[in-house]
Amino acid sequence: MLRCLHTIFRRFWLSMDLSFLDRLSVNETTTFRWSFEEDVTQYREEGIPAIGVWRRKLSDYGEEKAAELIQETGLRVSHVFWAGGFTGSDGRSFRASVEDAEEALRTAASLKAESLIVYSGARAGHTHNHARRLFREALNELAPLAKETGVALAVEPMHPGCAAEFTFVTSLDDALNLLDAVNHDWVKLVLDTYHLGWDPQLIQRIPELVPRIALVQLGDGKHTPEGDQDRCLLGDGVLPLREIVDALAAAAYNGFYDVELLGEALENVDYRELLKHAKKAFAELVEKRA
Repeated sequence: MLRCLHTIFRRFWLSMDLSFLDRLSVNETTTFRWSFEEDVTQYREEGIPAIGVWRRKLSDYGEEKAAELIQETGLRVSHVFWAGGFTGSDGRSFRASVEDAEEALRTAASLKAESLIVYSGARAGHTHNHARRLFREALNELAPLAKETGVALAVEPMHPGCAAEFTFVTSLDDALNLLDAVNHDWVKLVLDTYHLGWDPQLIQRIPELVPRIALVQLGDGKHTPEGDQDRCLLGDGVLPLREIVDALAAAAYNGFYDVELLGEALENVDYRELLKHAKKAFAELVEKRA
């Protein structure tokens, strides 16, 4: 019965006007060694329709030139990666981090991105309650600008095994409690399968999550993170990617699926082959089954 329902929902999804492949994105961290220009050019050549823009590469290339190049190639921008550090863990003040996030929102809007990924920053010696308060205050300040620019603030929870440098938000419930506290339509969630896919309750919770998801990131792993992210090619790991994508389709998620692959096993991979594999793996995840 469950398999029949999955098949029905997948057929409905694929019958929509927007082709499922038009929702495929690749994050620039996946092609770490390439420049911004190489990323945009090669993604387009490999038939990847959207890009997750990394601010570091964007800054190196130049924002105005980057916007022109993206427009010329016809690539869509799924999201901009990243802003945050509101706890002062990277040495900036709270105010400096908020102002940087404001700049990132305006940059994302200029690129016609749908969302900006945000991290809280590490606890940095604060109590958990105070760190959470700082993050909540930052999101409350930024939410009106997110609405004005049309760019969602996308809070990303990370697996506790690799989160220490970026965020203290390390579970789905942590993220949802924060979203509830902020209670703003333009503050949403990143569902990264590499971070959240280890949760045995994730799939059954997806229907309640979909209205709150700004972006789905696809990552796979052979074991839970142990200090650093150690992802593998989609399908080579043990995470239930097909079941997660099935549940998202059944719940009518129609946002981007952004492939984010990084880790020791991928450091020396040929990026063109990686893009081909990512596109093929994504097609297989959403293909119709009899």
